[in-house]
Amino acid sequence: MEEKTFGAQRWRALLLFGLIGQIAWAVENMYFNLFVFETVAPSLDTVTLMVQLSGVAATLTTLIAGTLSDKLGNRRTLISWGYIIWGVTVALFGMISTELVASILNTDAAGALGTTLVLVVVADCVMTVFGSTANDAAFNAWVTDNTEESYRGRVEGVLSILPLIAMLIVAGGFGILVSLVGYRVLFLCLGAVITACGVCGVWMIRDSAALTKSGSLADILYGFRPRVIRDNPALYLVFAVMAVYGVACQIFMPYLIIYMKTYLEFTTVEYSVVFGLAIVVGAVINLKLGTLSDKKDKTLLLFVAAGIFALGLAAMWLARFGGKVAVLLTFGAAGFVMITGYIFVSALCGALARDNTPRADAGKLQGVRMIFGVLIPMLLGPMIGNAINKSAGVTLPDLDSADTMTTQYIPAPGIFLAAALVALLIFALLPFLYKYSKKKGEEYDKIEK
Repeated sequence: MEEKTFGAQRWRALLLFGLIGQIAWAVENMYFNLFVFETVAPSLDTVTLMVQLSGVAATLTTLIAGTLSDKLGNRRTLISWGYIIWGVTVALFGMISTELVASILNTDAAGALGTTLVLVVVADCVMTVFGSTANDAAFNAWVTDNTEESYRGRVEGVLSILPLIAMLIVAGGFGILVSLVGYRVLFLCLGAVITACGVCGVWMIRDSAALTKSGSLADILYGFRPRVIRDNPALYLVFAVMAVYGVACQIFMPYLIIYMKTYLEFTTVEYSVVFGLAIVVGAVINLKLGTLSDKKDKTLLLFVAAGIFALGLAAMWLARFGGKVAVLLTFGAAGFVMITGYIFVSALCGALARDNTPRADAGKLQGVRMIFGVLIPMLLGPMIGNAINKSAGVTLPDLDSADTMTTQYIPAPGIFLAAALVALLIFALLPFLYKYSKKKGEEYDKIEK
């Protein structure tokens, strides 16, 4: 029997694990990059490689862990213990420094630099393995298990806002905290919070009563079987939209804070306020839009959402002319438009993916979702973005940083234009998605009658 509401206990679990998980991912996607850039070496090549390998680790882990959660008929254990260990790895990441590696290798800082860069990349991948097990595989499958189509858009709307709240906390508050206590203390405290969340999960998380043991580890390749793809065309078209959207995001997102601090020369307080206001207003608007998606055709709404997203990115590309105040205002306004589309596209894709996912195979298909939503974007997006940055060759030799900064390049405005152009490719997929989604809806109506 279909449950009419999500329930207070589930909402508490979703908000806690969803928010803490997104804060952890936001720190990885934004501050791990900044940590390497500012404390190890100002190398966008390393940042790019770290993002790409993290995407590979996340995808492979989710393929295995998602299938395992189906086989065990247990999401709760993977969520709880995954968060516990995830927190430990985040805390340990903050301990890495060139000085520490130099003392271990008995060499100077210059001799230890290469090893330190390798170590941060490896440590980021290890952290991603546990984060993807807990969040991408088990938690996402748990949400699918415990939601129904009648209110899934509302739940997905809240889920899509959590990354923005996390981004607000991380981009704003963490920037100030870094200046006060440093990266090491910050990562240690964040790791403790993530681990405490996992401990709470032992009591808070309850698997759906309908969840049963199914499949085997051989089902890791389940989502790639031609029959499965033929039987679920709408689902794989949603995945394709997620891939294009994700590539657009990853062209600029890994470099966003570095761009604001270097190219636009925003202070920590300035970029925190600009980013924060854009996120808050965008999140409030999307709370309303999430409810709307339960009443209107989600595929048709994607046309609007993708247009808003692309428009915001194009505006961010243009928002660099004039005095400091003018740039602050125009970049903030453009960021608000982009954030609104960013959340709305994410929410609609998430809801459509869950609507079209066979419930019995939710765990098996999380890895496929990761290939389209994480692996492809995190391989292609940073590659495109870094190529644009490198070709622009923008340098700021007067930065208060290491002397090597004079020979390094920084993020360039072209990443936003490229992201906007990629986002427009979504419109090529939407007519096909609408066709198959409508067909699925008609088949569902026949069954109901």
